[in-house]
Amino acid sequence: MTYRDTYEKWLASPALSEAEKAELQAIANDEKEIESRFYDQLSFGTAGLRGTMGVGLNRMNIHVIRHATQAFAEVILEQGAEIAARGVAVCYDCRNNSDLFAREAACVMAGNGIPVRLFDALRPTPELSFAVREYGCTAGINITASHNPKEYNGYKVYWDDGAQLPPEHADEVARKMKELDVFDCVRRANYDEAVAAGKIVLMGEETDEAFLSNVMAQVNDKAVVEKVADKFKMVYTPFHGTGHKLIPTALGRLGVKNLICVPEQMVIDGDFPTVVSPNPENPEGFALAVELAKREGADFILGSDPDADRVGIMVNTGNGEFVVISGNQTGVLLLDYLIGAMKRAGKLPEKPVALKTIVTTEMARKVAEVNGLACYDTFTGFKFLAQKKDRLEQSGEGNVIFSYEESFGYMLGGFVRDKDAVTASLLLTEMAAWYADRGMTLYDALQELFVKYGFYGERTLNLVMPGLDGLKKMADLMSGLRQNPPAEIAGVKVAEYKDYSDGSVVCAECGKKSTMELSGSNVLRYEMADGTSLIVRPSGTEPKVKVYILANGADKAECDEKVAKYAAWAESLKN
Repeated sequence: MTYRDTYEKWLASPALSEAEKAELQAIANDEKEIESRFYDQLSFGTAGLRGTMGVGLNRMNIHVIRHATQAFAEVILEQGAEIAARGVAVCYDCRNNSDLFAREAACVMAGNGIPVRLFDALRPTPELSFAVREYGCTAGINITASHNPKEYNGYKVYWDDGAQLPPEHADEVARKMKELDVFDCVRRANYDEAVAAGKIVLMGEETDEAFLSNVMAQVNDKAVVEKVADKFKMVYTPFHGTGHKLIPTALGRLGVKNLICVPEQMVIDGDFPTVVSPNPENPEGFALAVELAKREGADFILGSDPDADRVGIMVNTGNGEFVVISGNQTGVLLLDYLIGAMKRAGKLPEKPVALKTIVTTEMARKVAEVNGLACYDTFTGFKFLAQKKDRLEQSGEGNVIFSYEESFGYMLGGFVRDKDAVTASLLLTEMAAWYADRGMTLYDALQELFVKYGFYGERTLNLVMPGLDGLKKMADLMSGLRQNPPAEIAGVKVAEYKDYSDGSVVCAECGKKSTMELSGSNVLRYEMADGTSLIVRPSGTEPKVKVYILANGADKAECDEKVAKYAAWAESLKN
């Protein structure tokens, strides 16, 4: 069936509303747009689905949601009646259509005889992970596109450990979606009837309180927060999203008295009217927060993304100006603080461990090892961090106190298996208060850590490759680098080639081959003669190749120089 045939099938389907048919009729003479919407279905990966909203097989809409949920329901049912009876938790964020998509997913699960626990309103992503574990559910569904622009929505899927779906289950869902007709396959219950019959149960404040009790148990030094509470000021923004309620509640319970929320961004709005992109990785999104912090004389700015799994910070340099602390640097600060705070509180477990991803700063390893912790790498994605945590703790090899990746994601405690901006916000604030009691900002603290552990600098470049030929460009780039590995990059010799697809390690000078622990991911890594690591990885959710530069040096200037020259090489890969 051609994309034109699929377009005509959708246009004729009784499943479409008049408004949806009108949207398709409006593009009848736009062949490129029809091809874009119908050349294939949205790809279902280990992170589920993500795409722009609109009518079409390659867009996010209720028909694609129903289709994916039917496939997911069949995967669950194949695990056996007892496992299916444990049910599915469903959550959603602030995005346009998220509540509608969540309800549709709940109705399809109920229509397949699988019990559903549906949040009564939008909630943070980590609370969905918690709910799956707390209620013993078999799986979870979260309608969110995280920090993507307003045009996007997504469908994240979780398994019974509270982590995102394992690859074998994700592959099975994808296979079933290819087999099942997008309209005819769906078994769907009536929402009101399913609620009345107890097939869909709503979750509310009782789940919030259970989640928050676990969050608050992570506090190490409430006394220091109370000690500085009268003078310590901070600004918070949820970027119009789900952190608007639980993060201020947690900070209030911590003892923060002067929490100043950005009023315009406390308004729930899927159009994100005050920012170009609701991503705490983008400093420009903090403009209103910085303005407010300067006016109020705040020490510290904290912002969570729309589904409250990522959190970013800006800090006062001491002269009233605010600077961004990167995700890499924030994680290093928090890891160093946690080790000390847990020791002081008598909470540091035996065999303590820190986890990071392969693209996260090597400074984290230095902090861990100097303080007597083991540090392990995983592939990018919290499902891998969660799997490593479970393996280490179940085998008795170690107890993980902190897991993080450079893109502003942090996991603490044992009650979630995903990024958690609620708990991270709590402990970042505790840390900021502890340093404030010492007369230091987090900017000061970071400079102190550089002196203690050495200077490190990082940068991530996104080589965007949009359009129908984007995937081919990405594949060609990775293939070309494998077939013709560079002997030099930016005038510096490559010392070692690492290919995470097969776990191979090759010495550039002598050709000697060895293997590493990690394999099975389309990632290349170059260890340079000057100590820099370069990692090239196609994104799993967006049409881009990411290049990570992890440098170290005698001082900041040397780090900056290395980062700049390797960034120029990375940019050349687009050509």
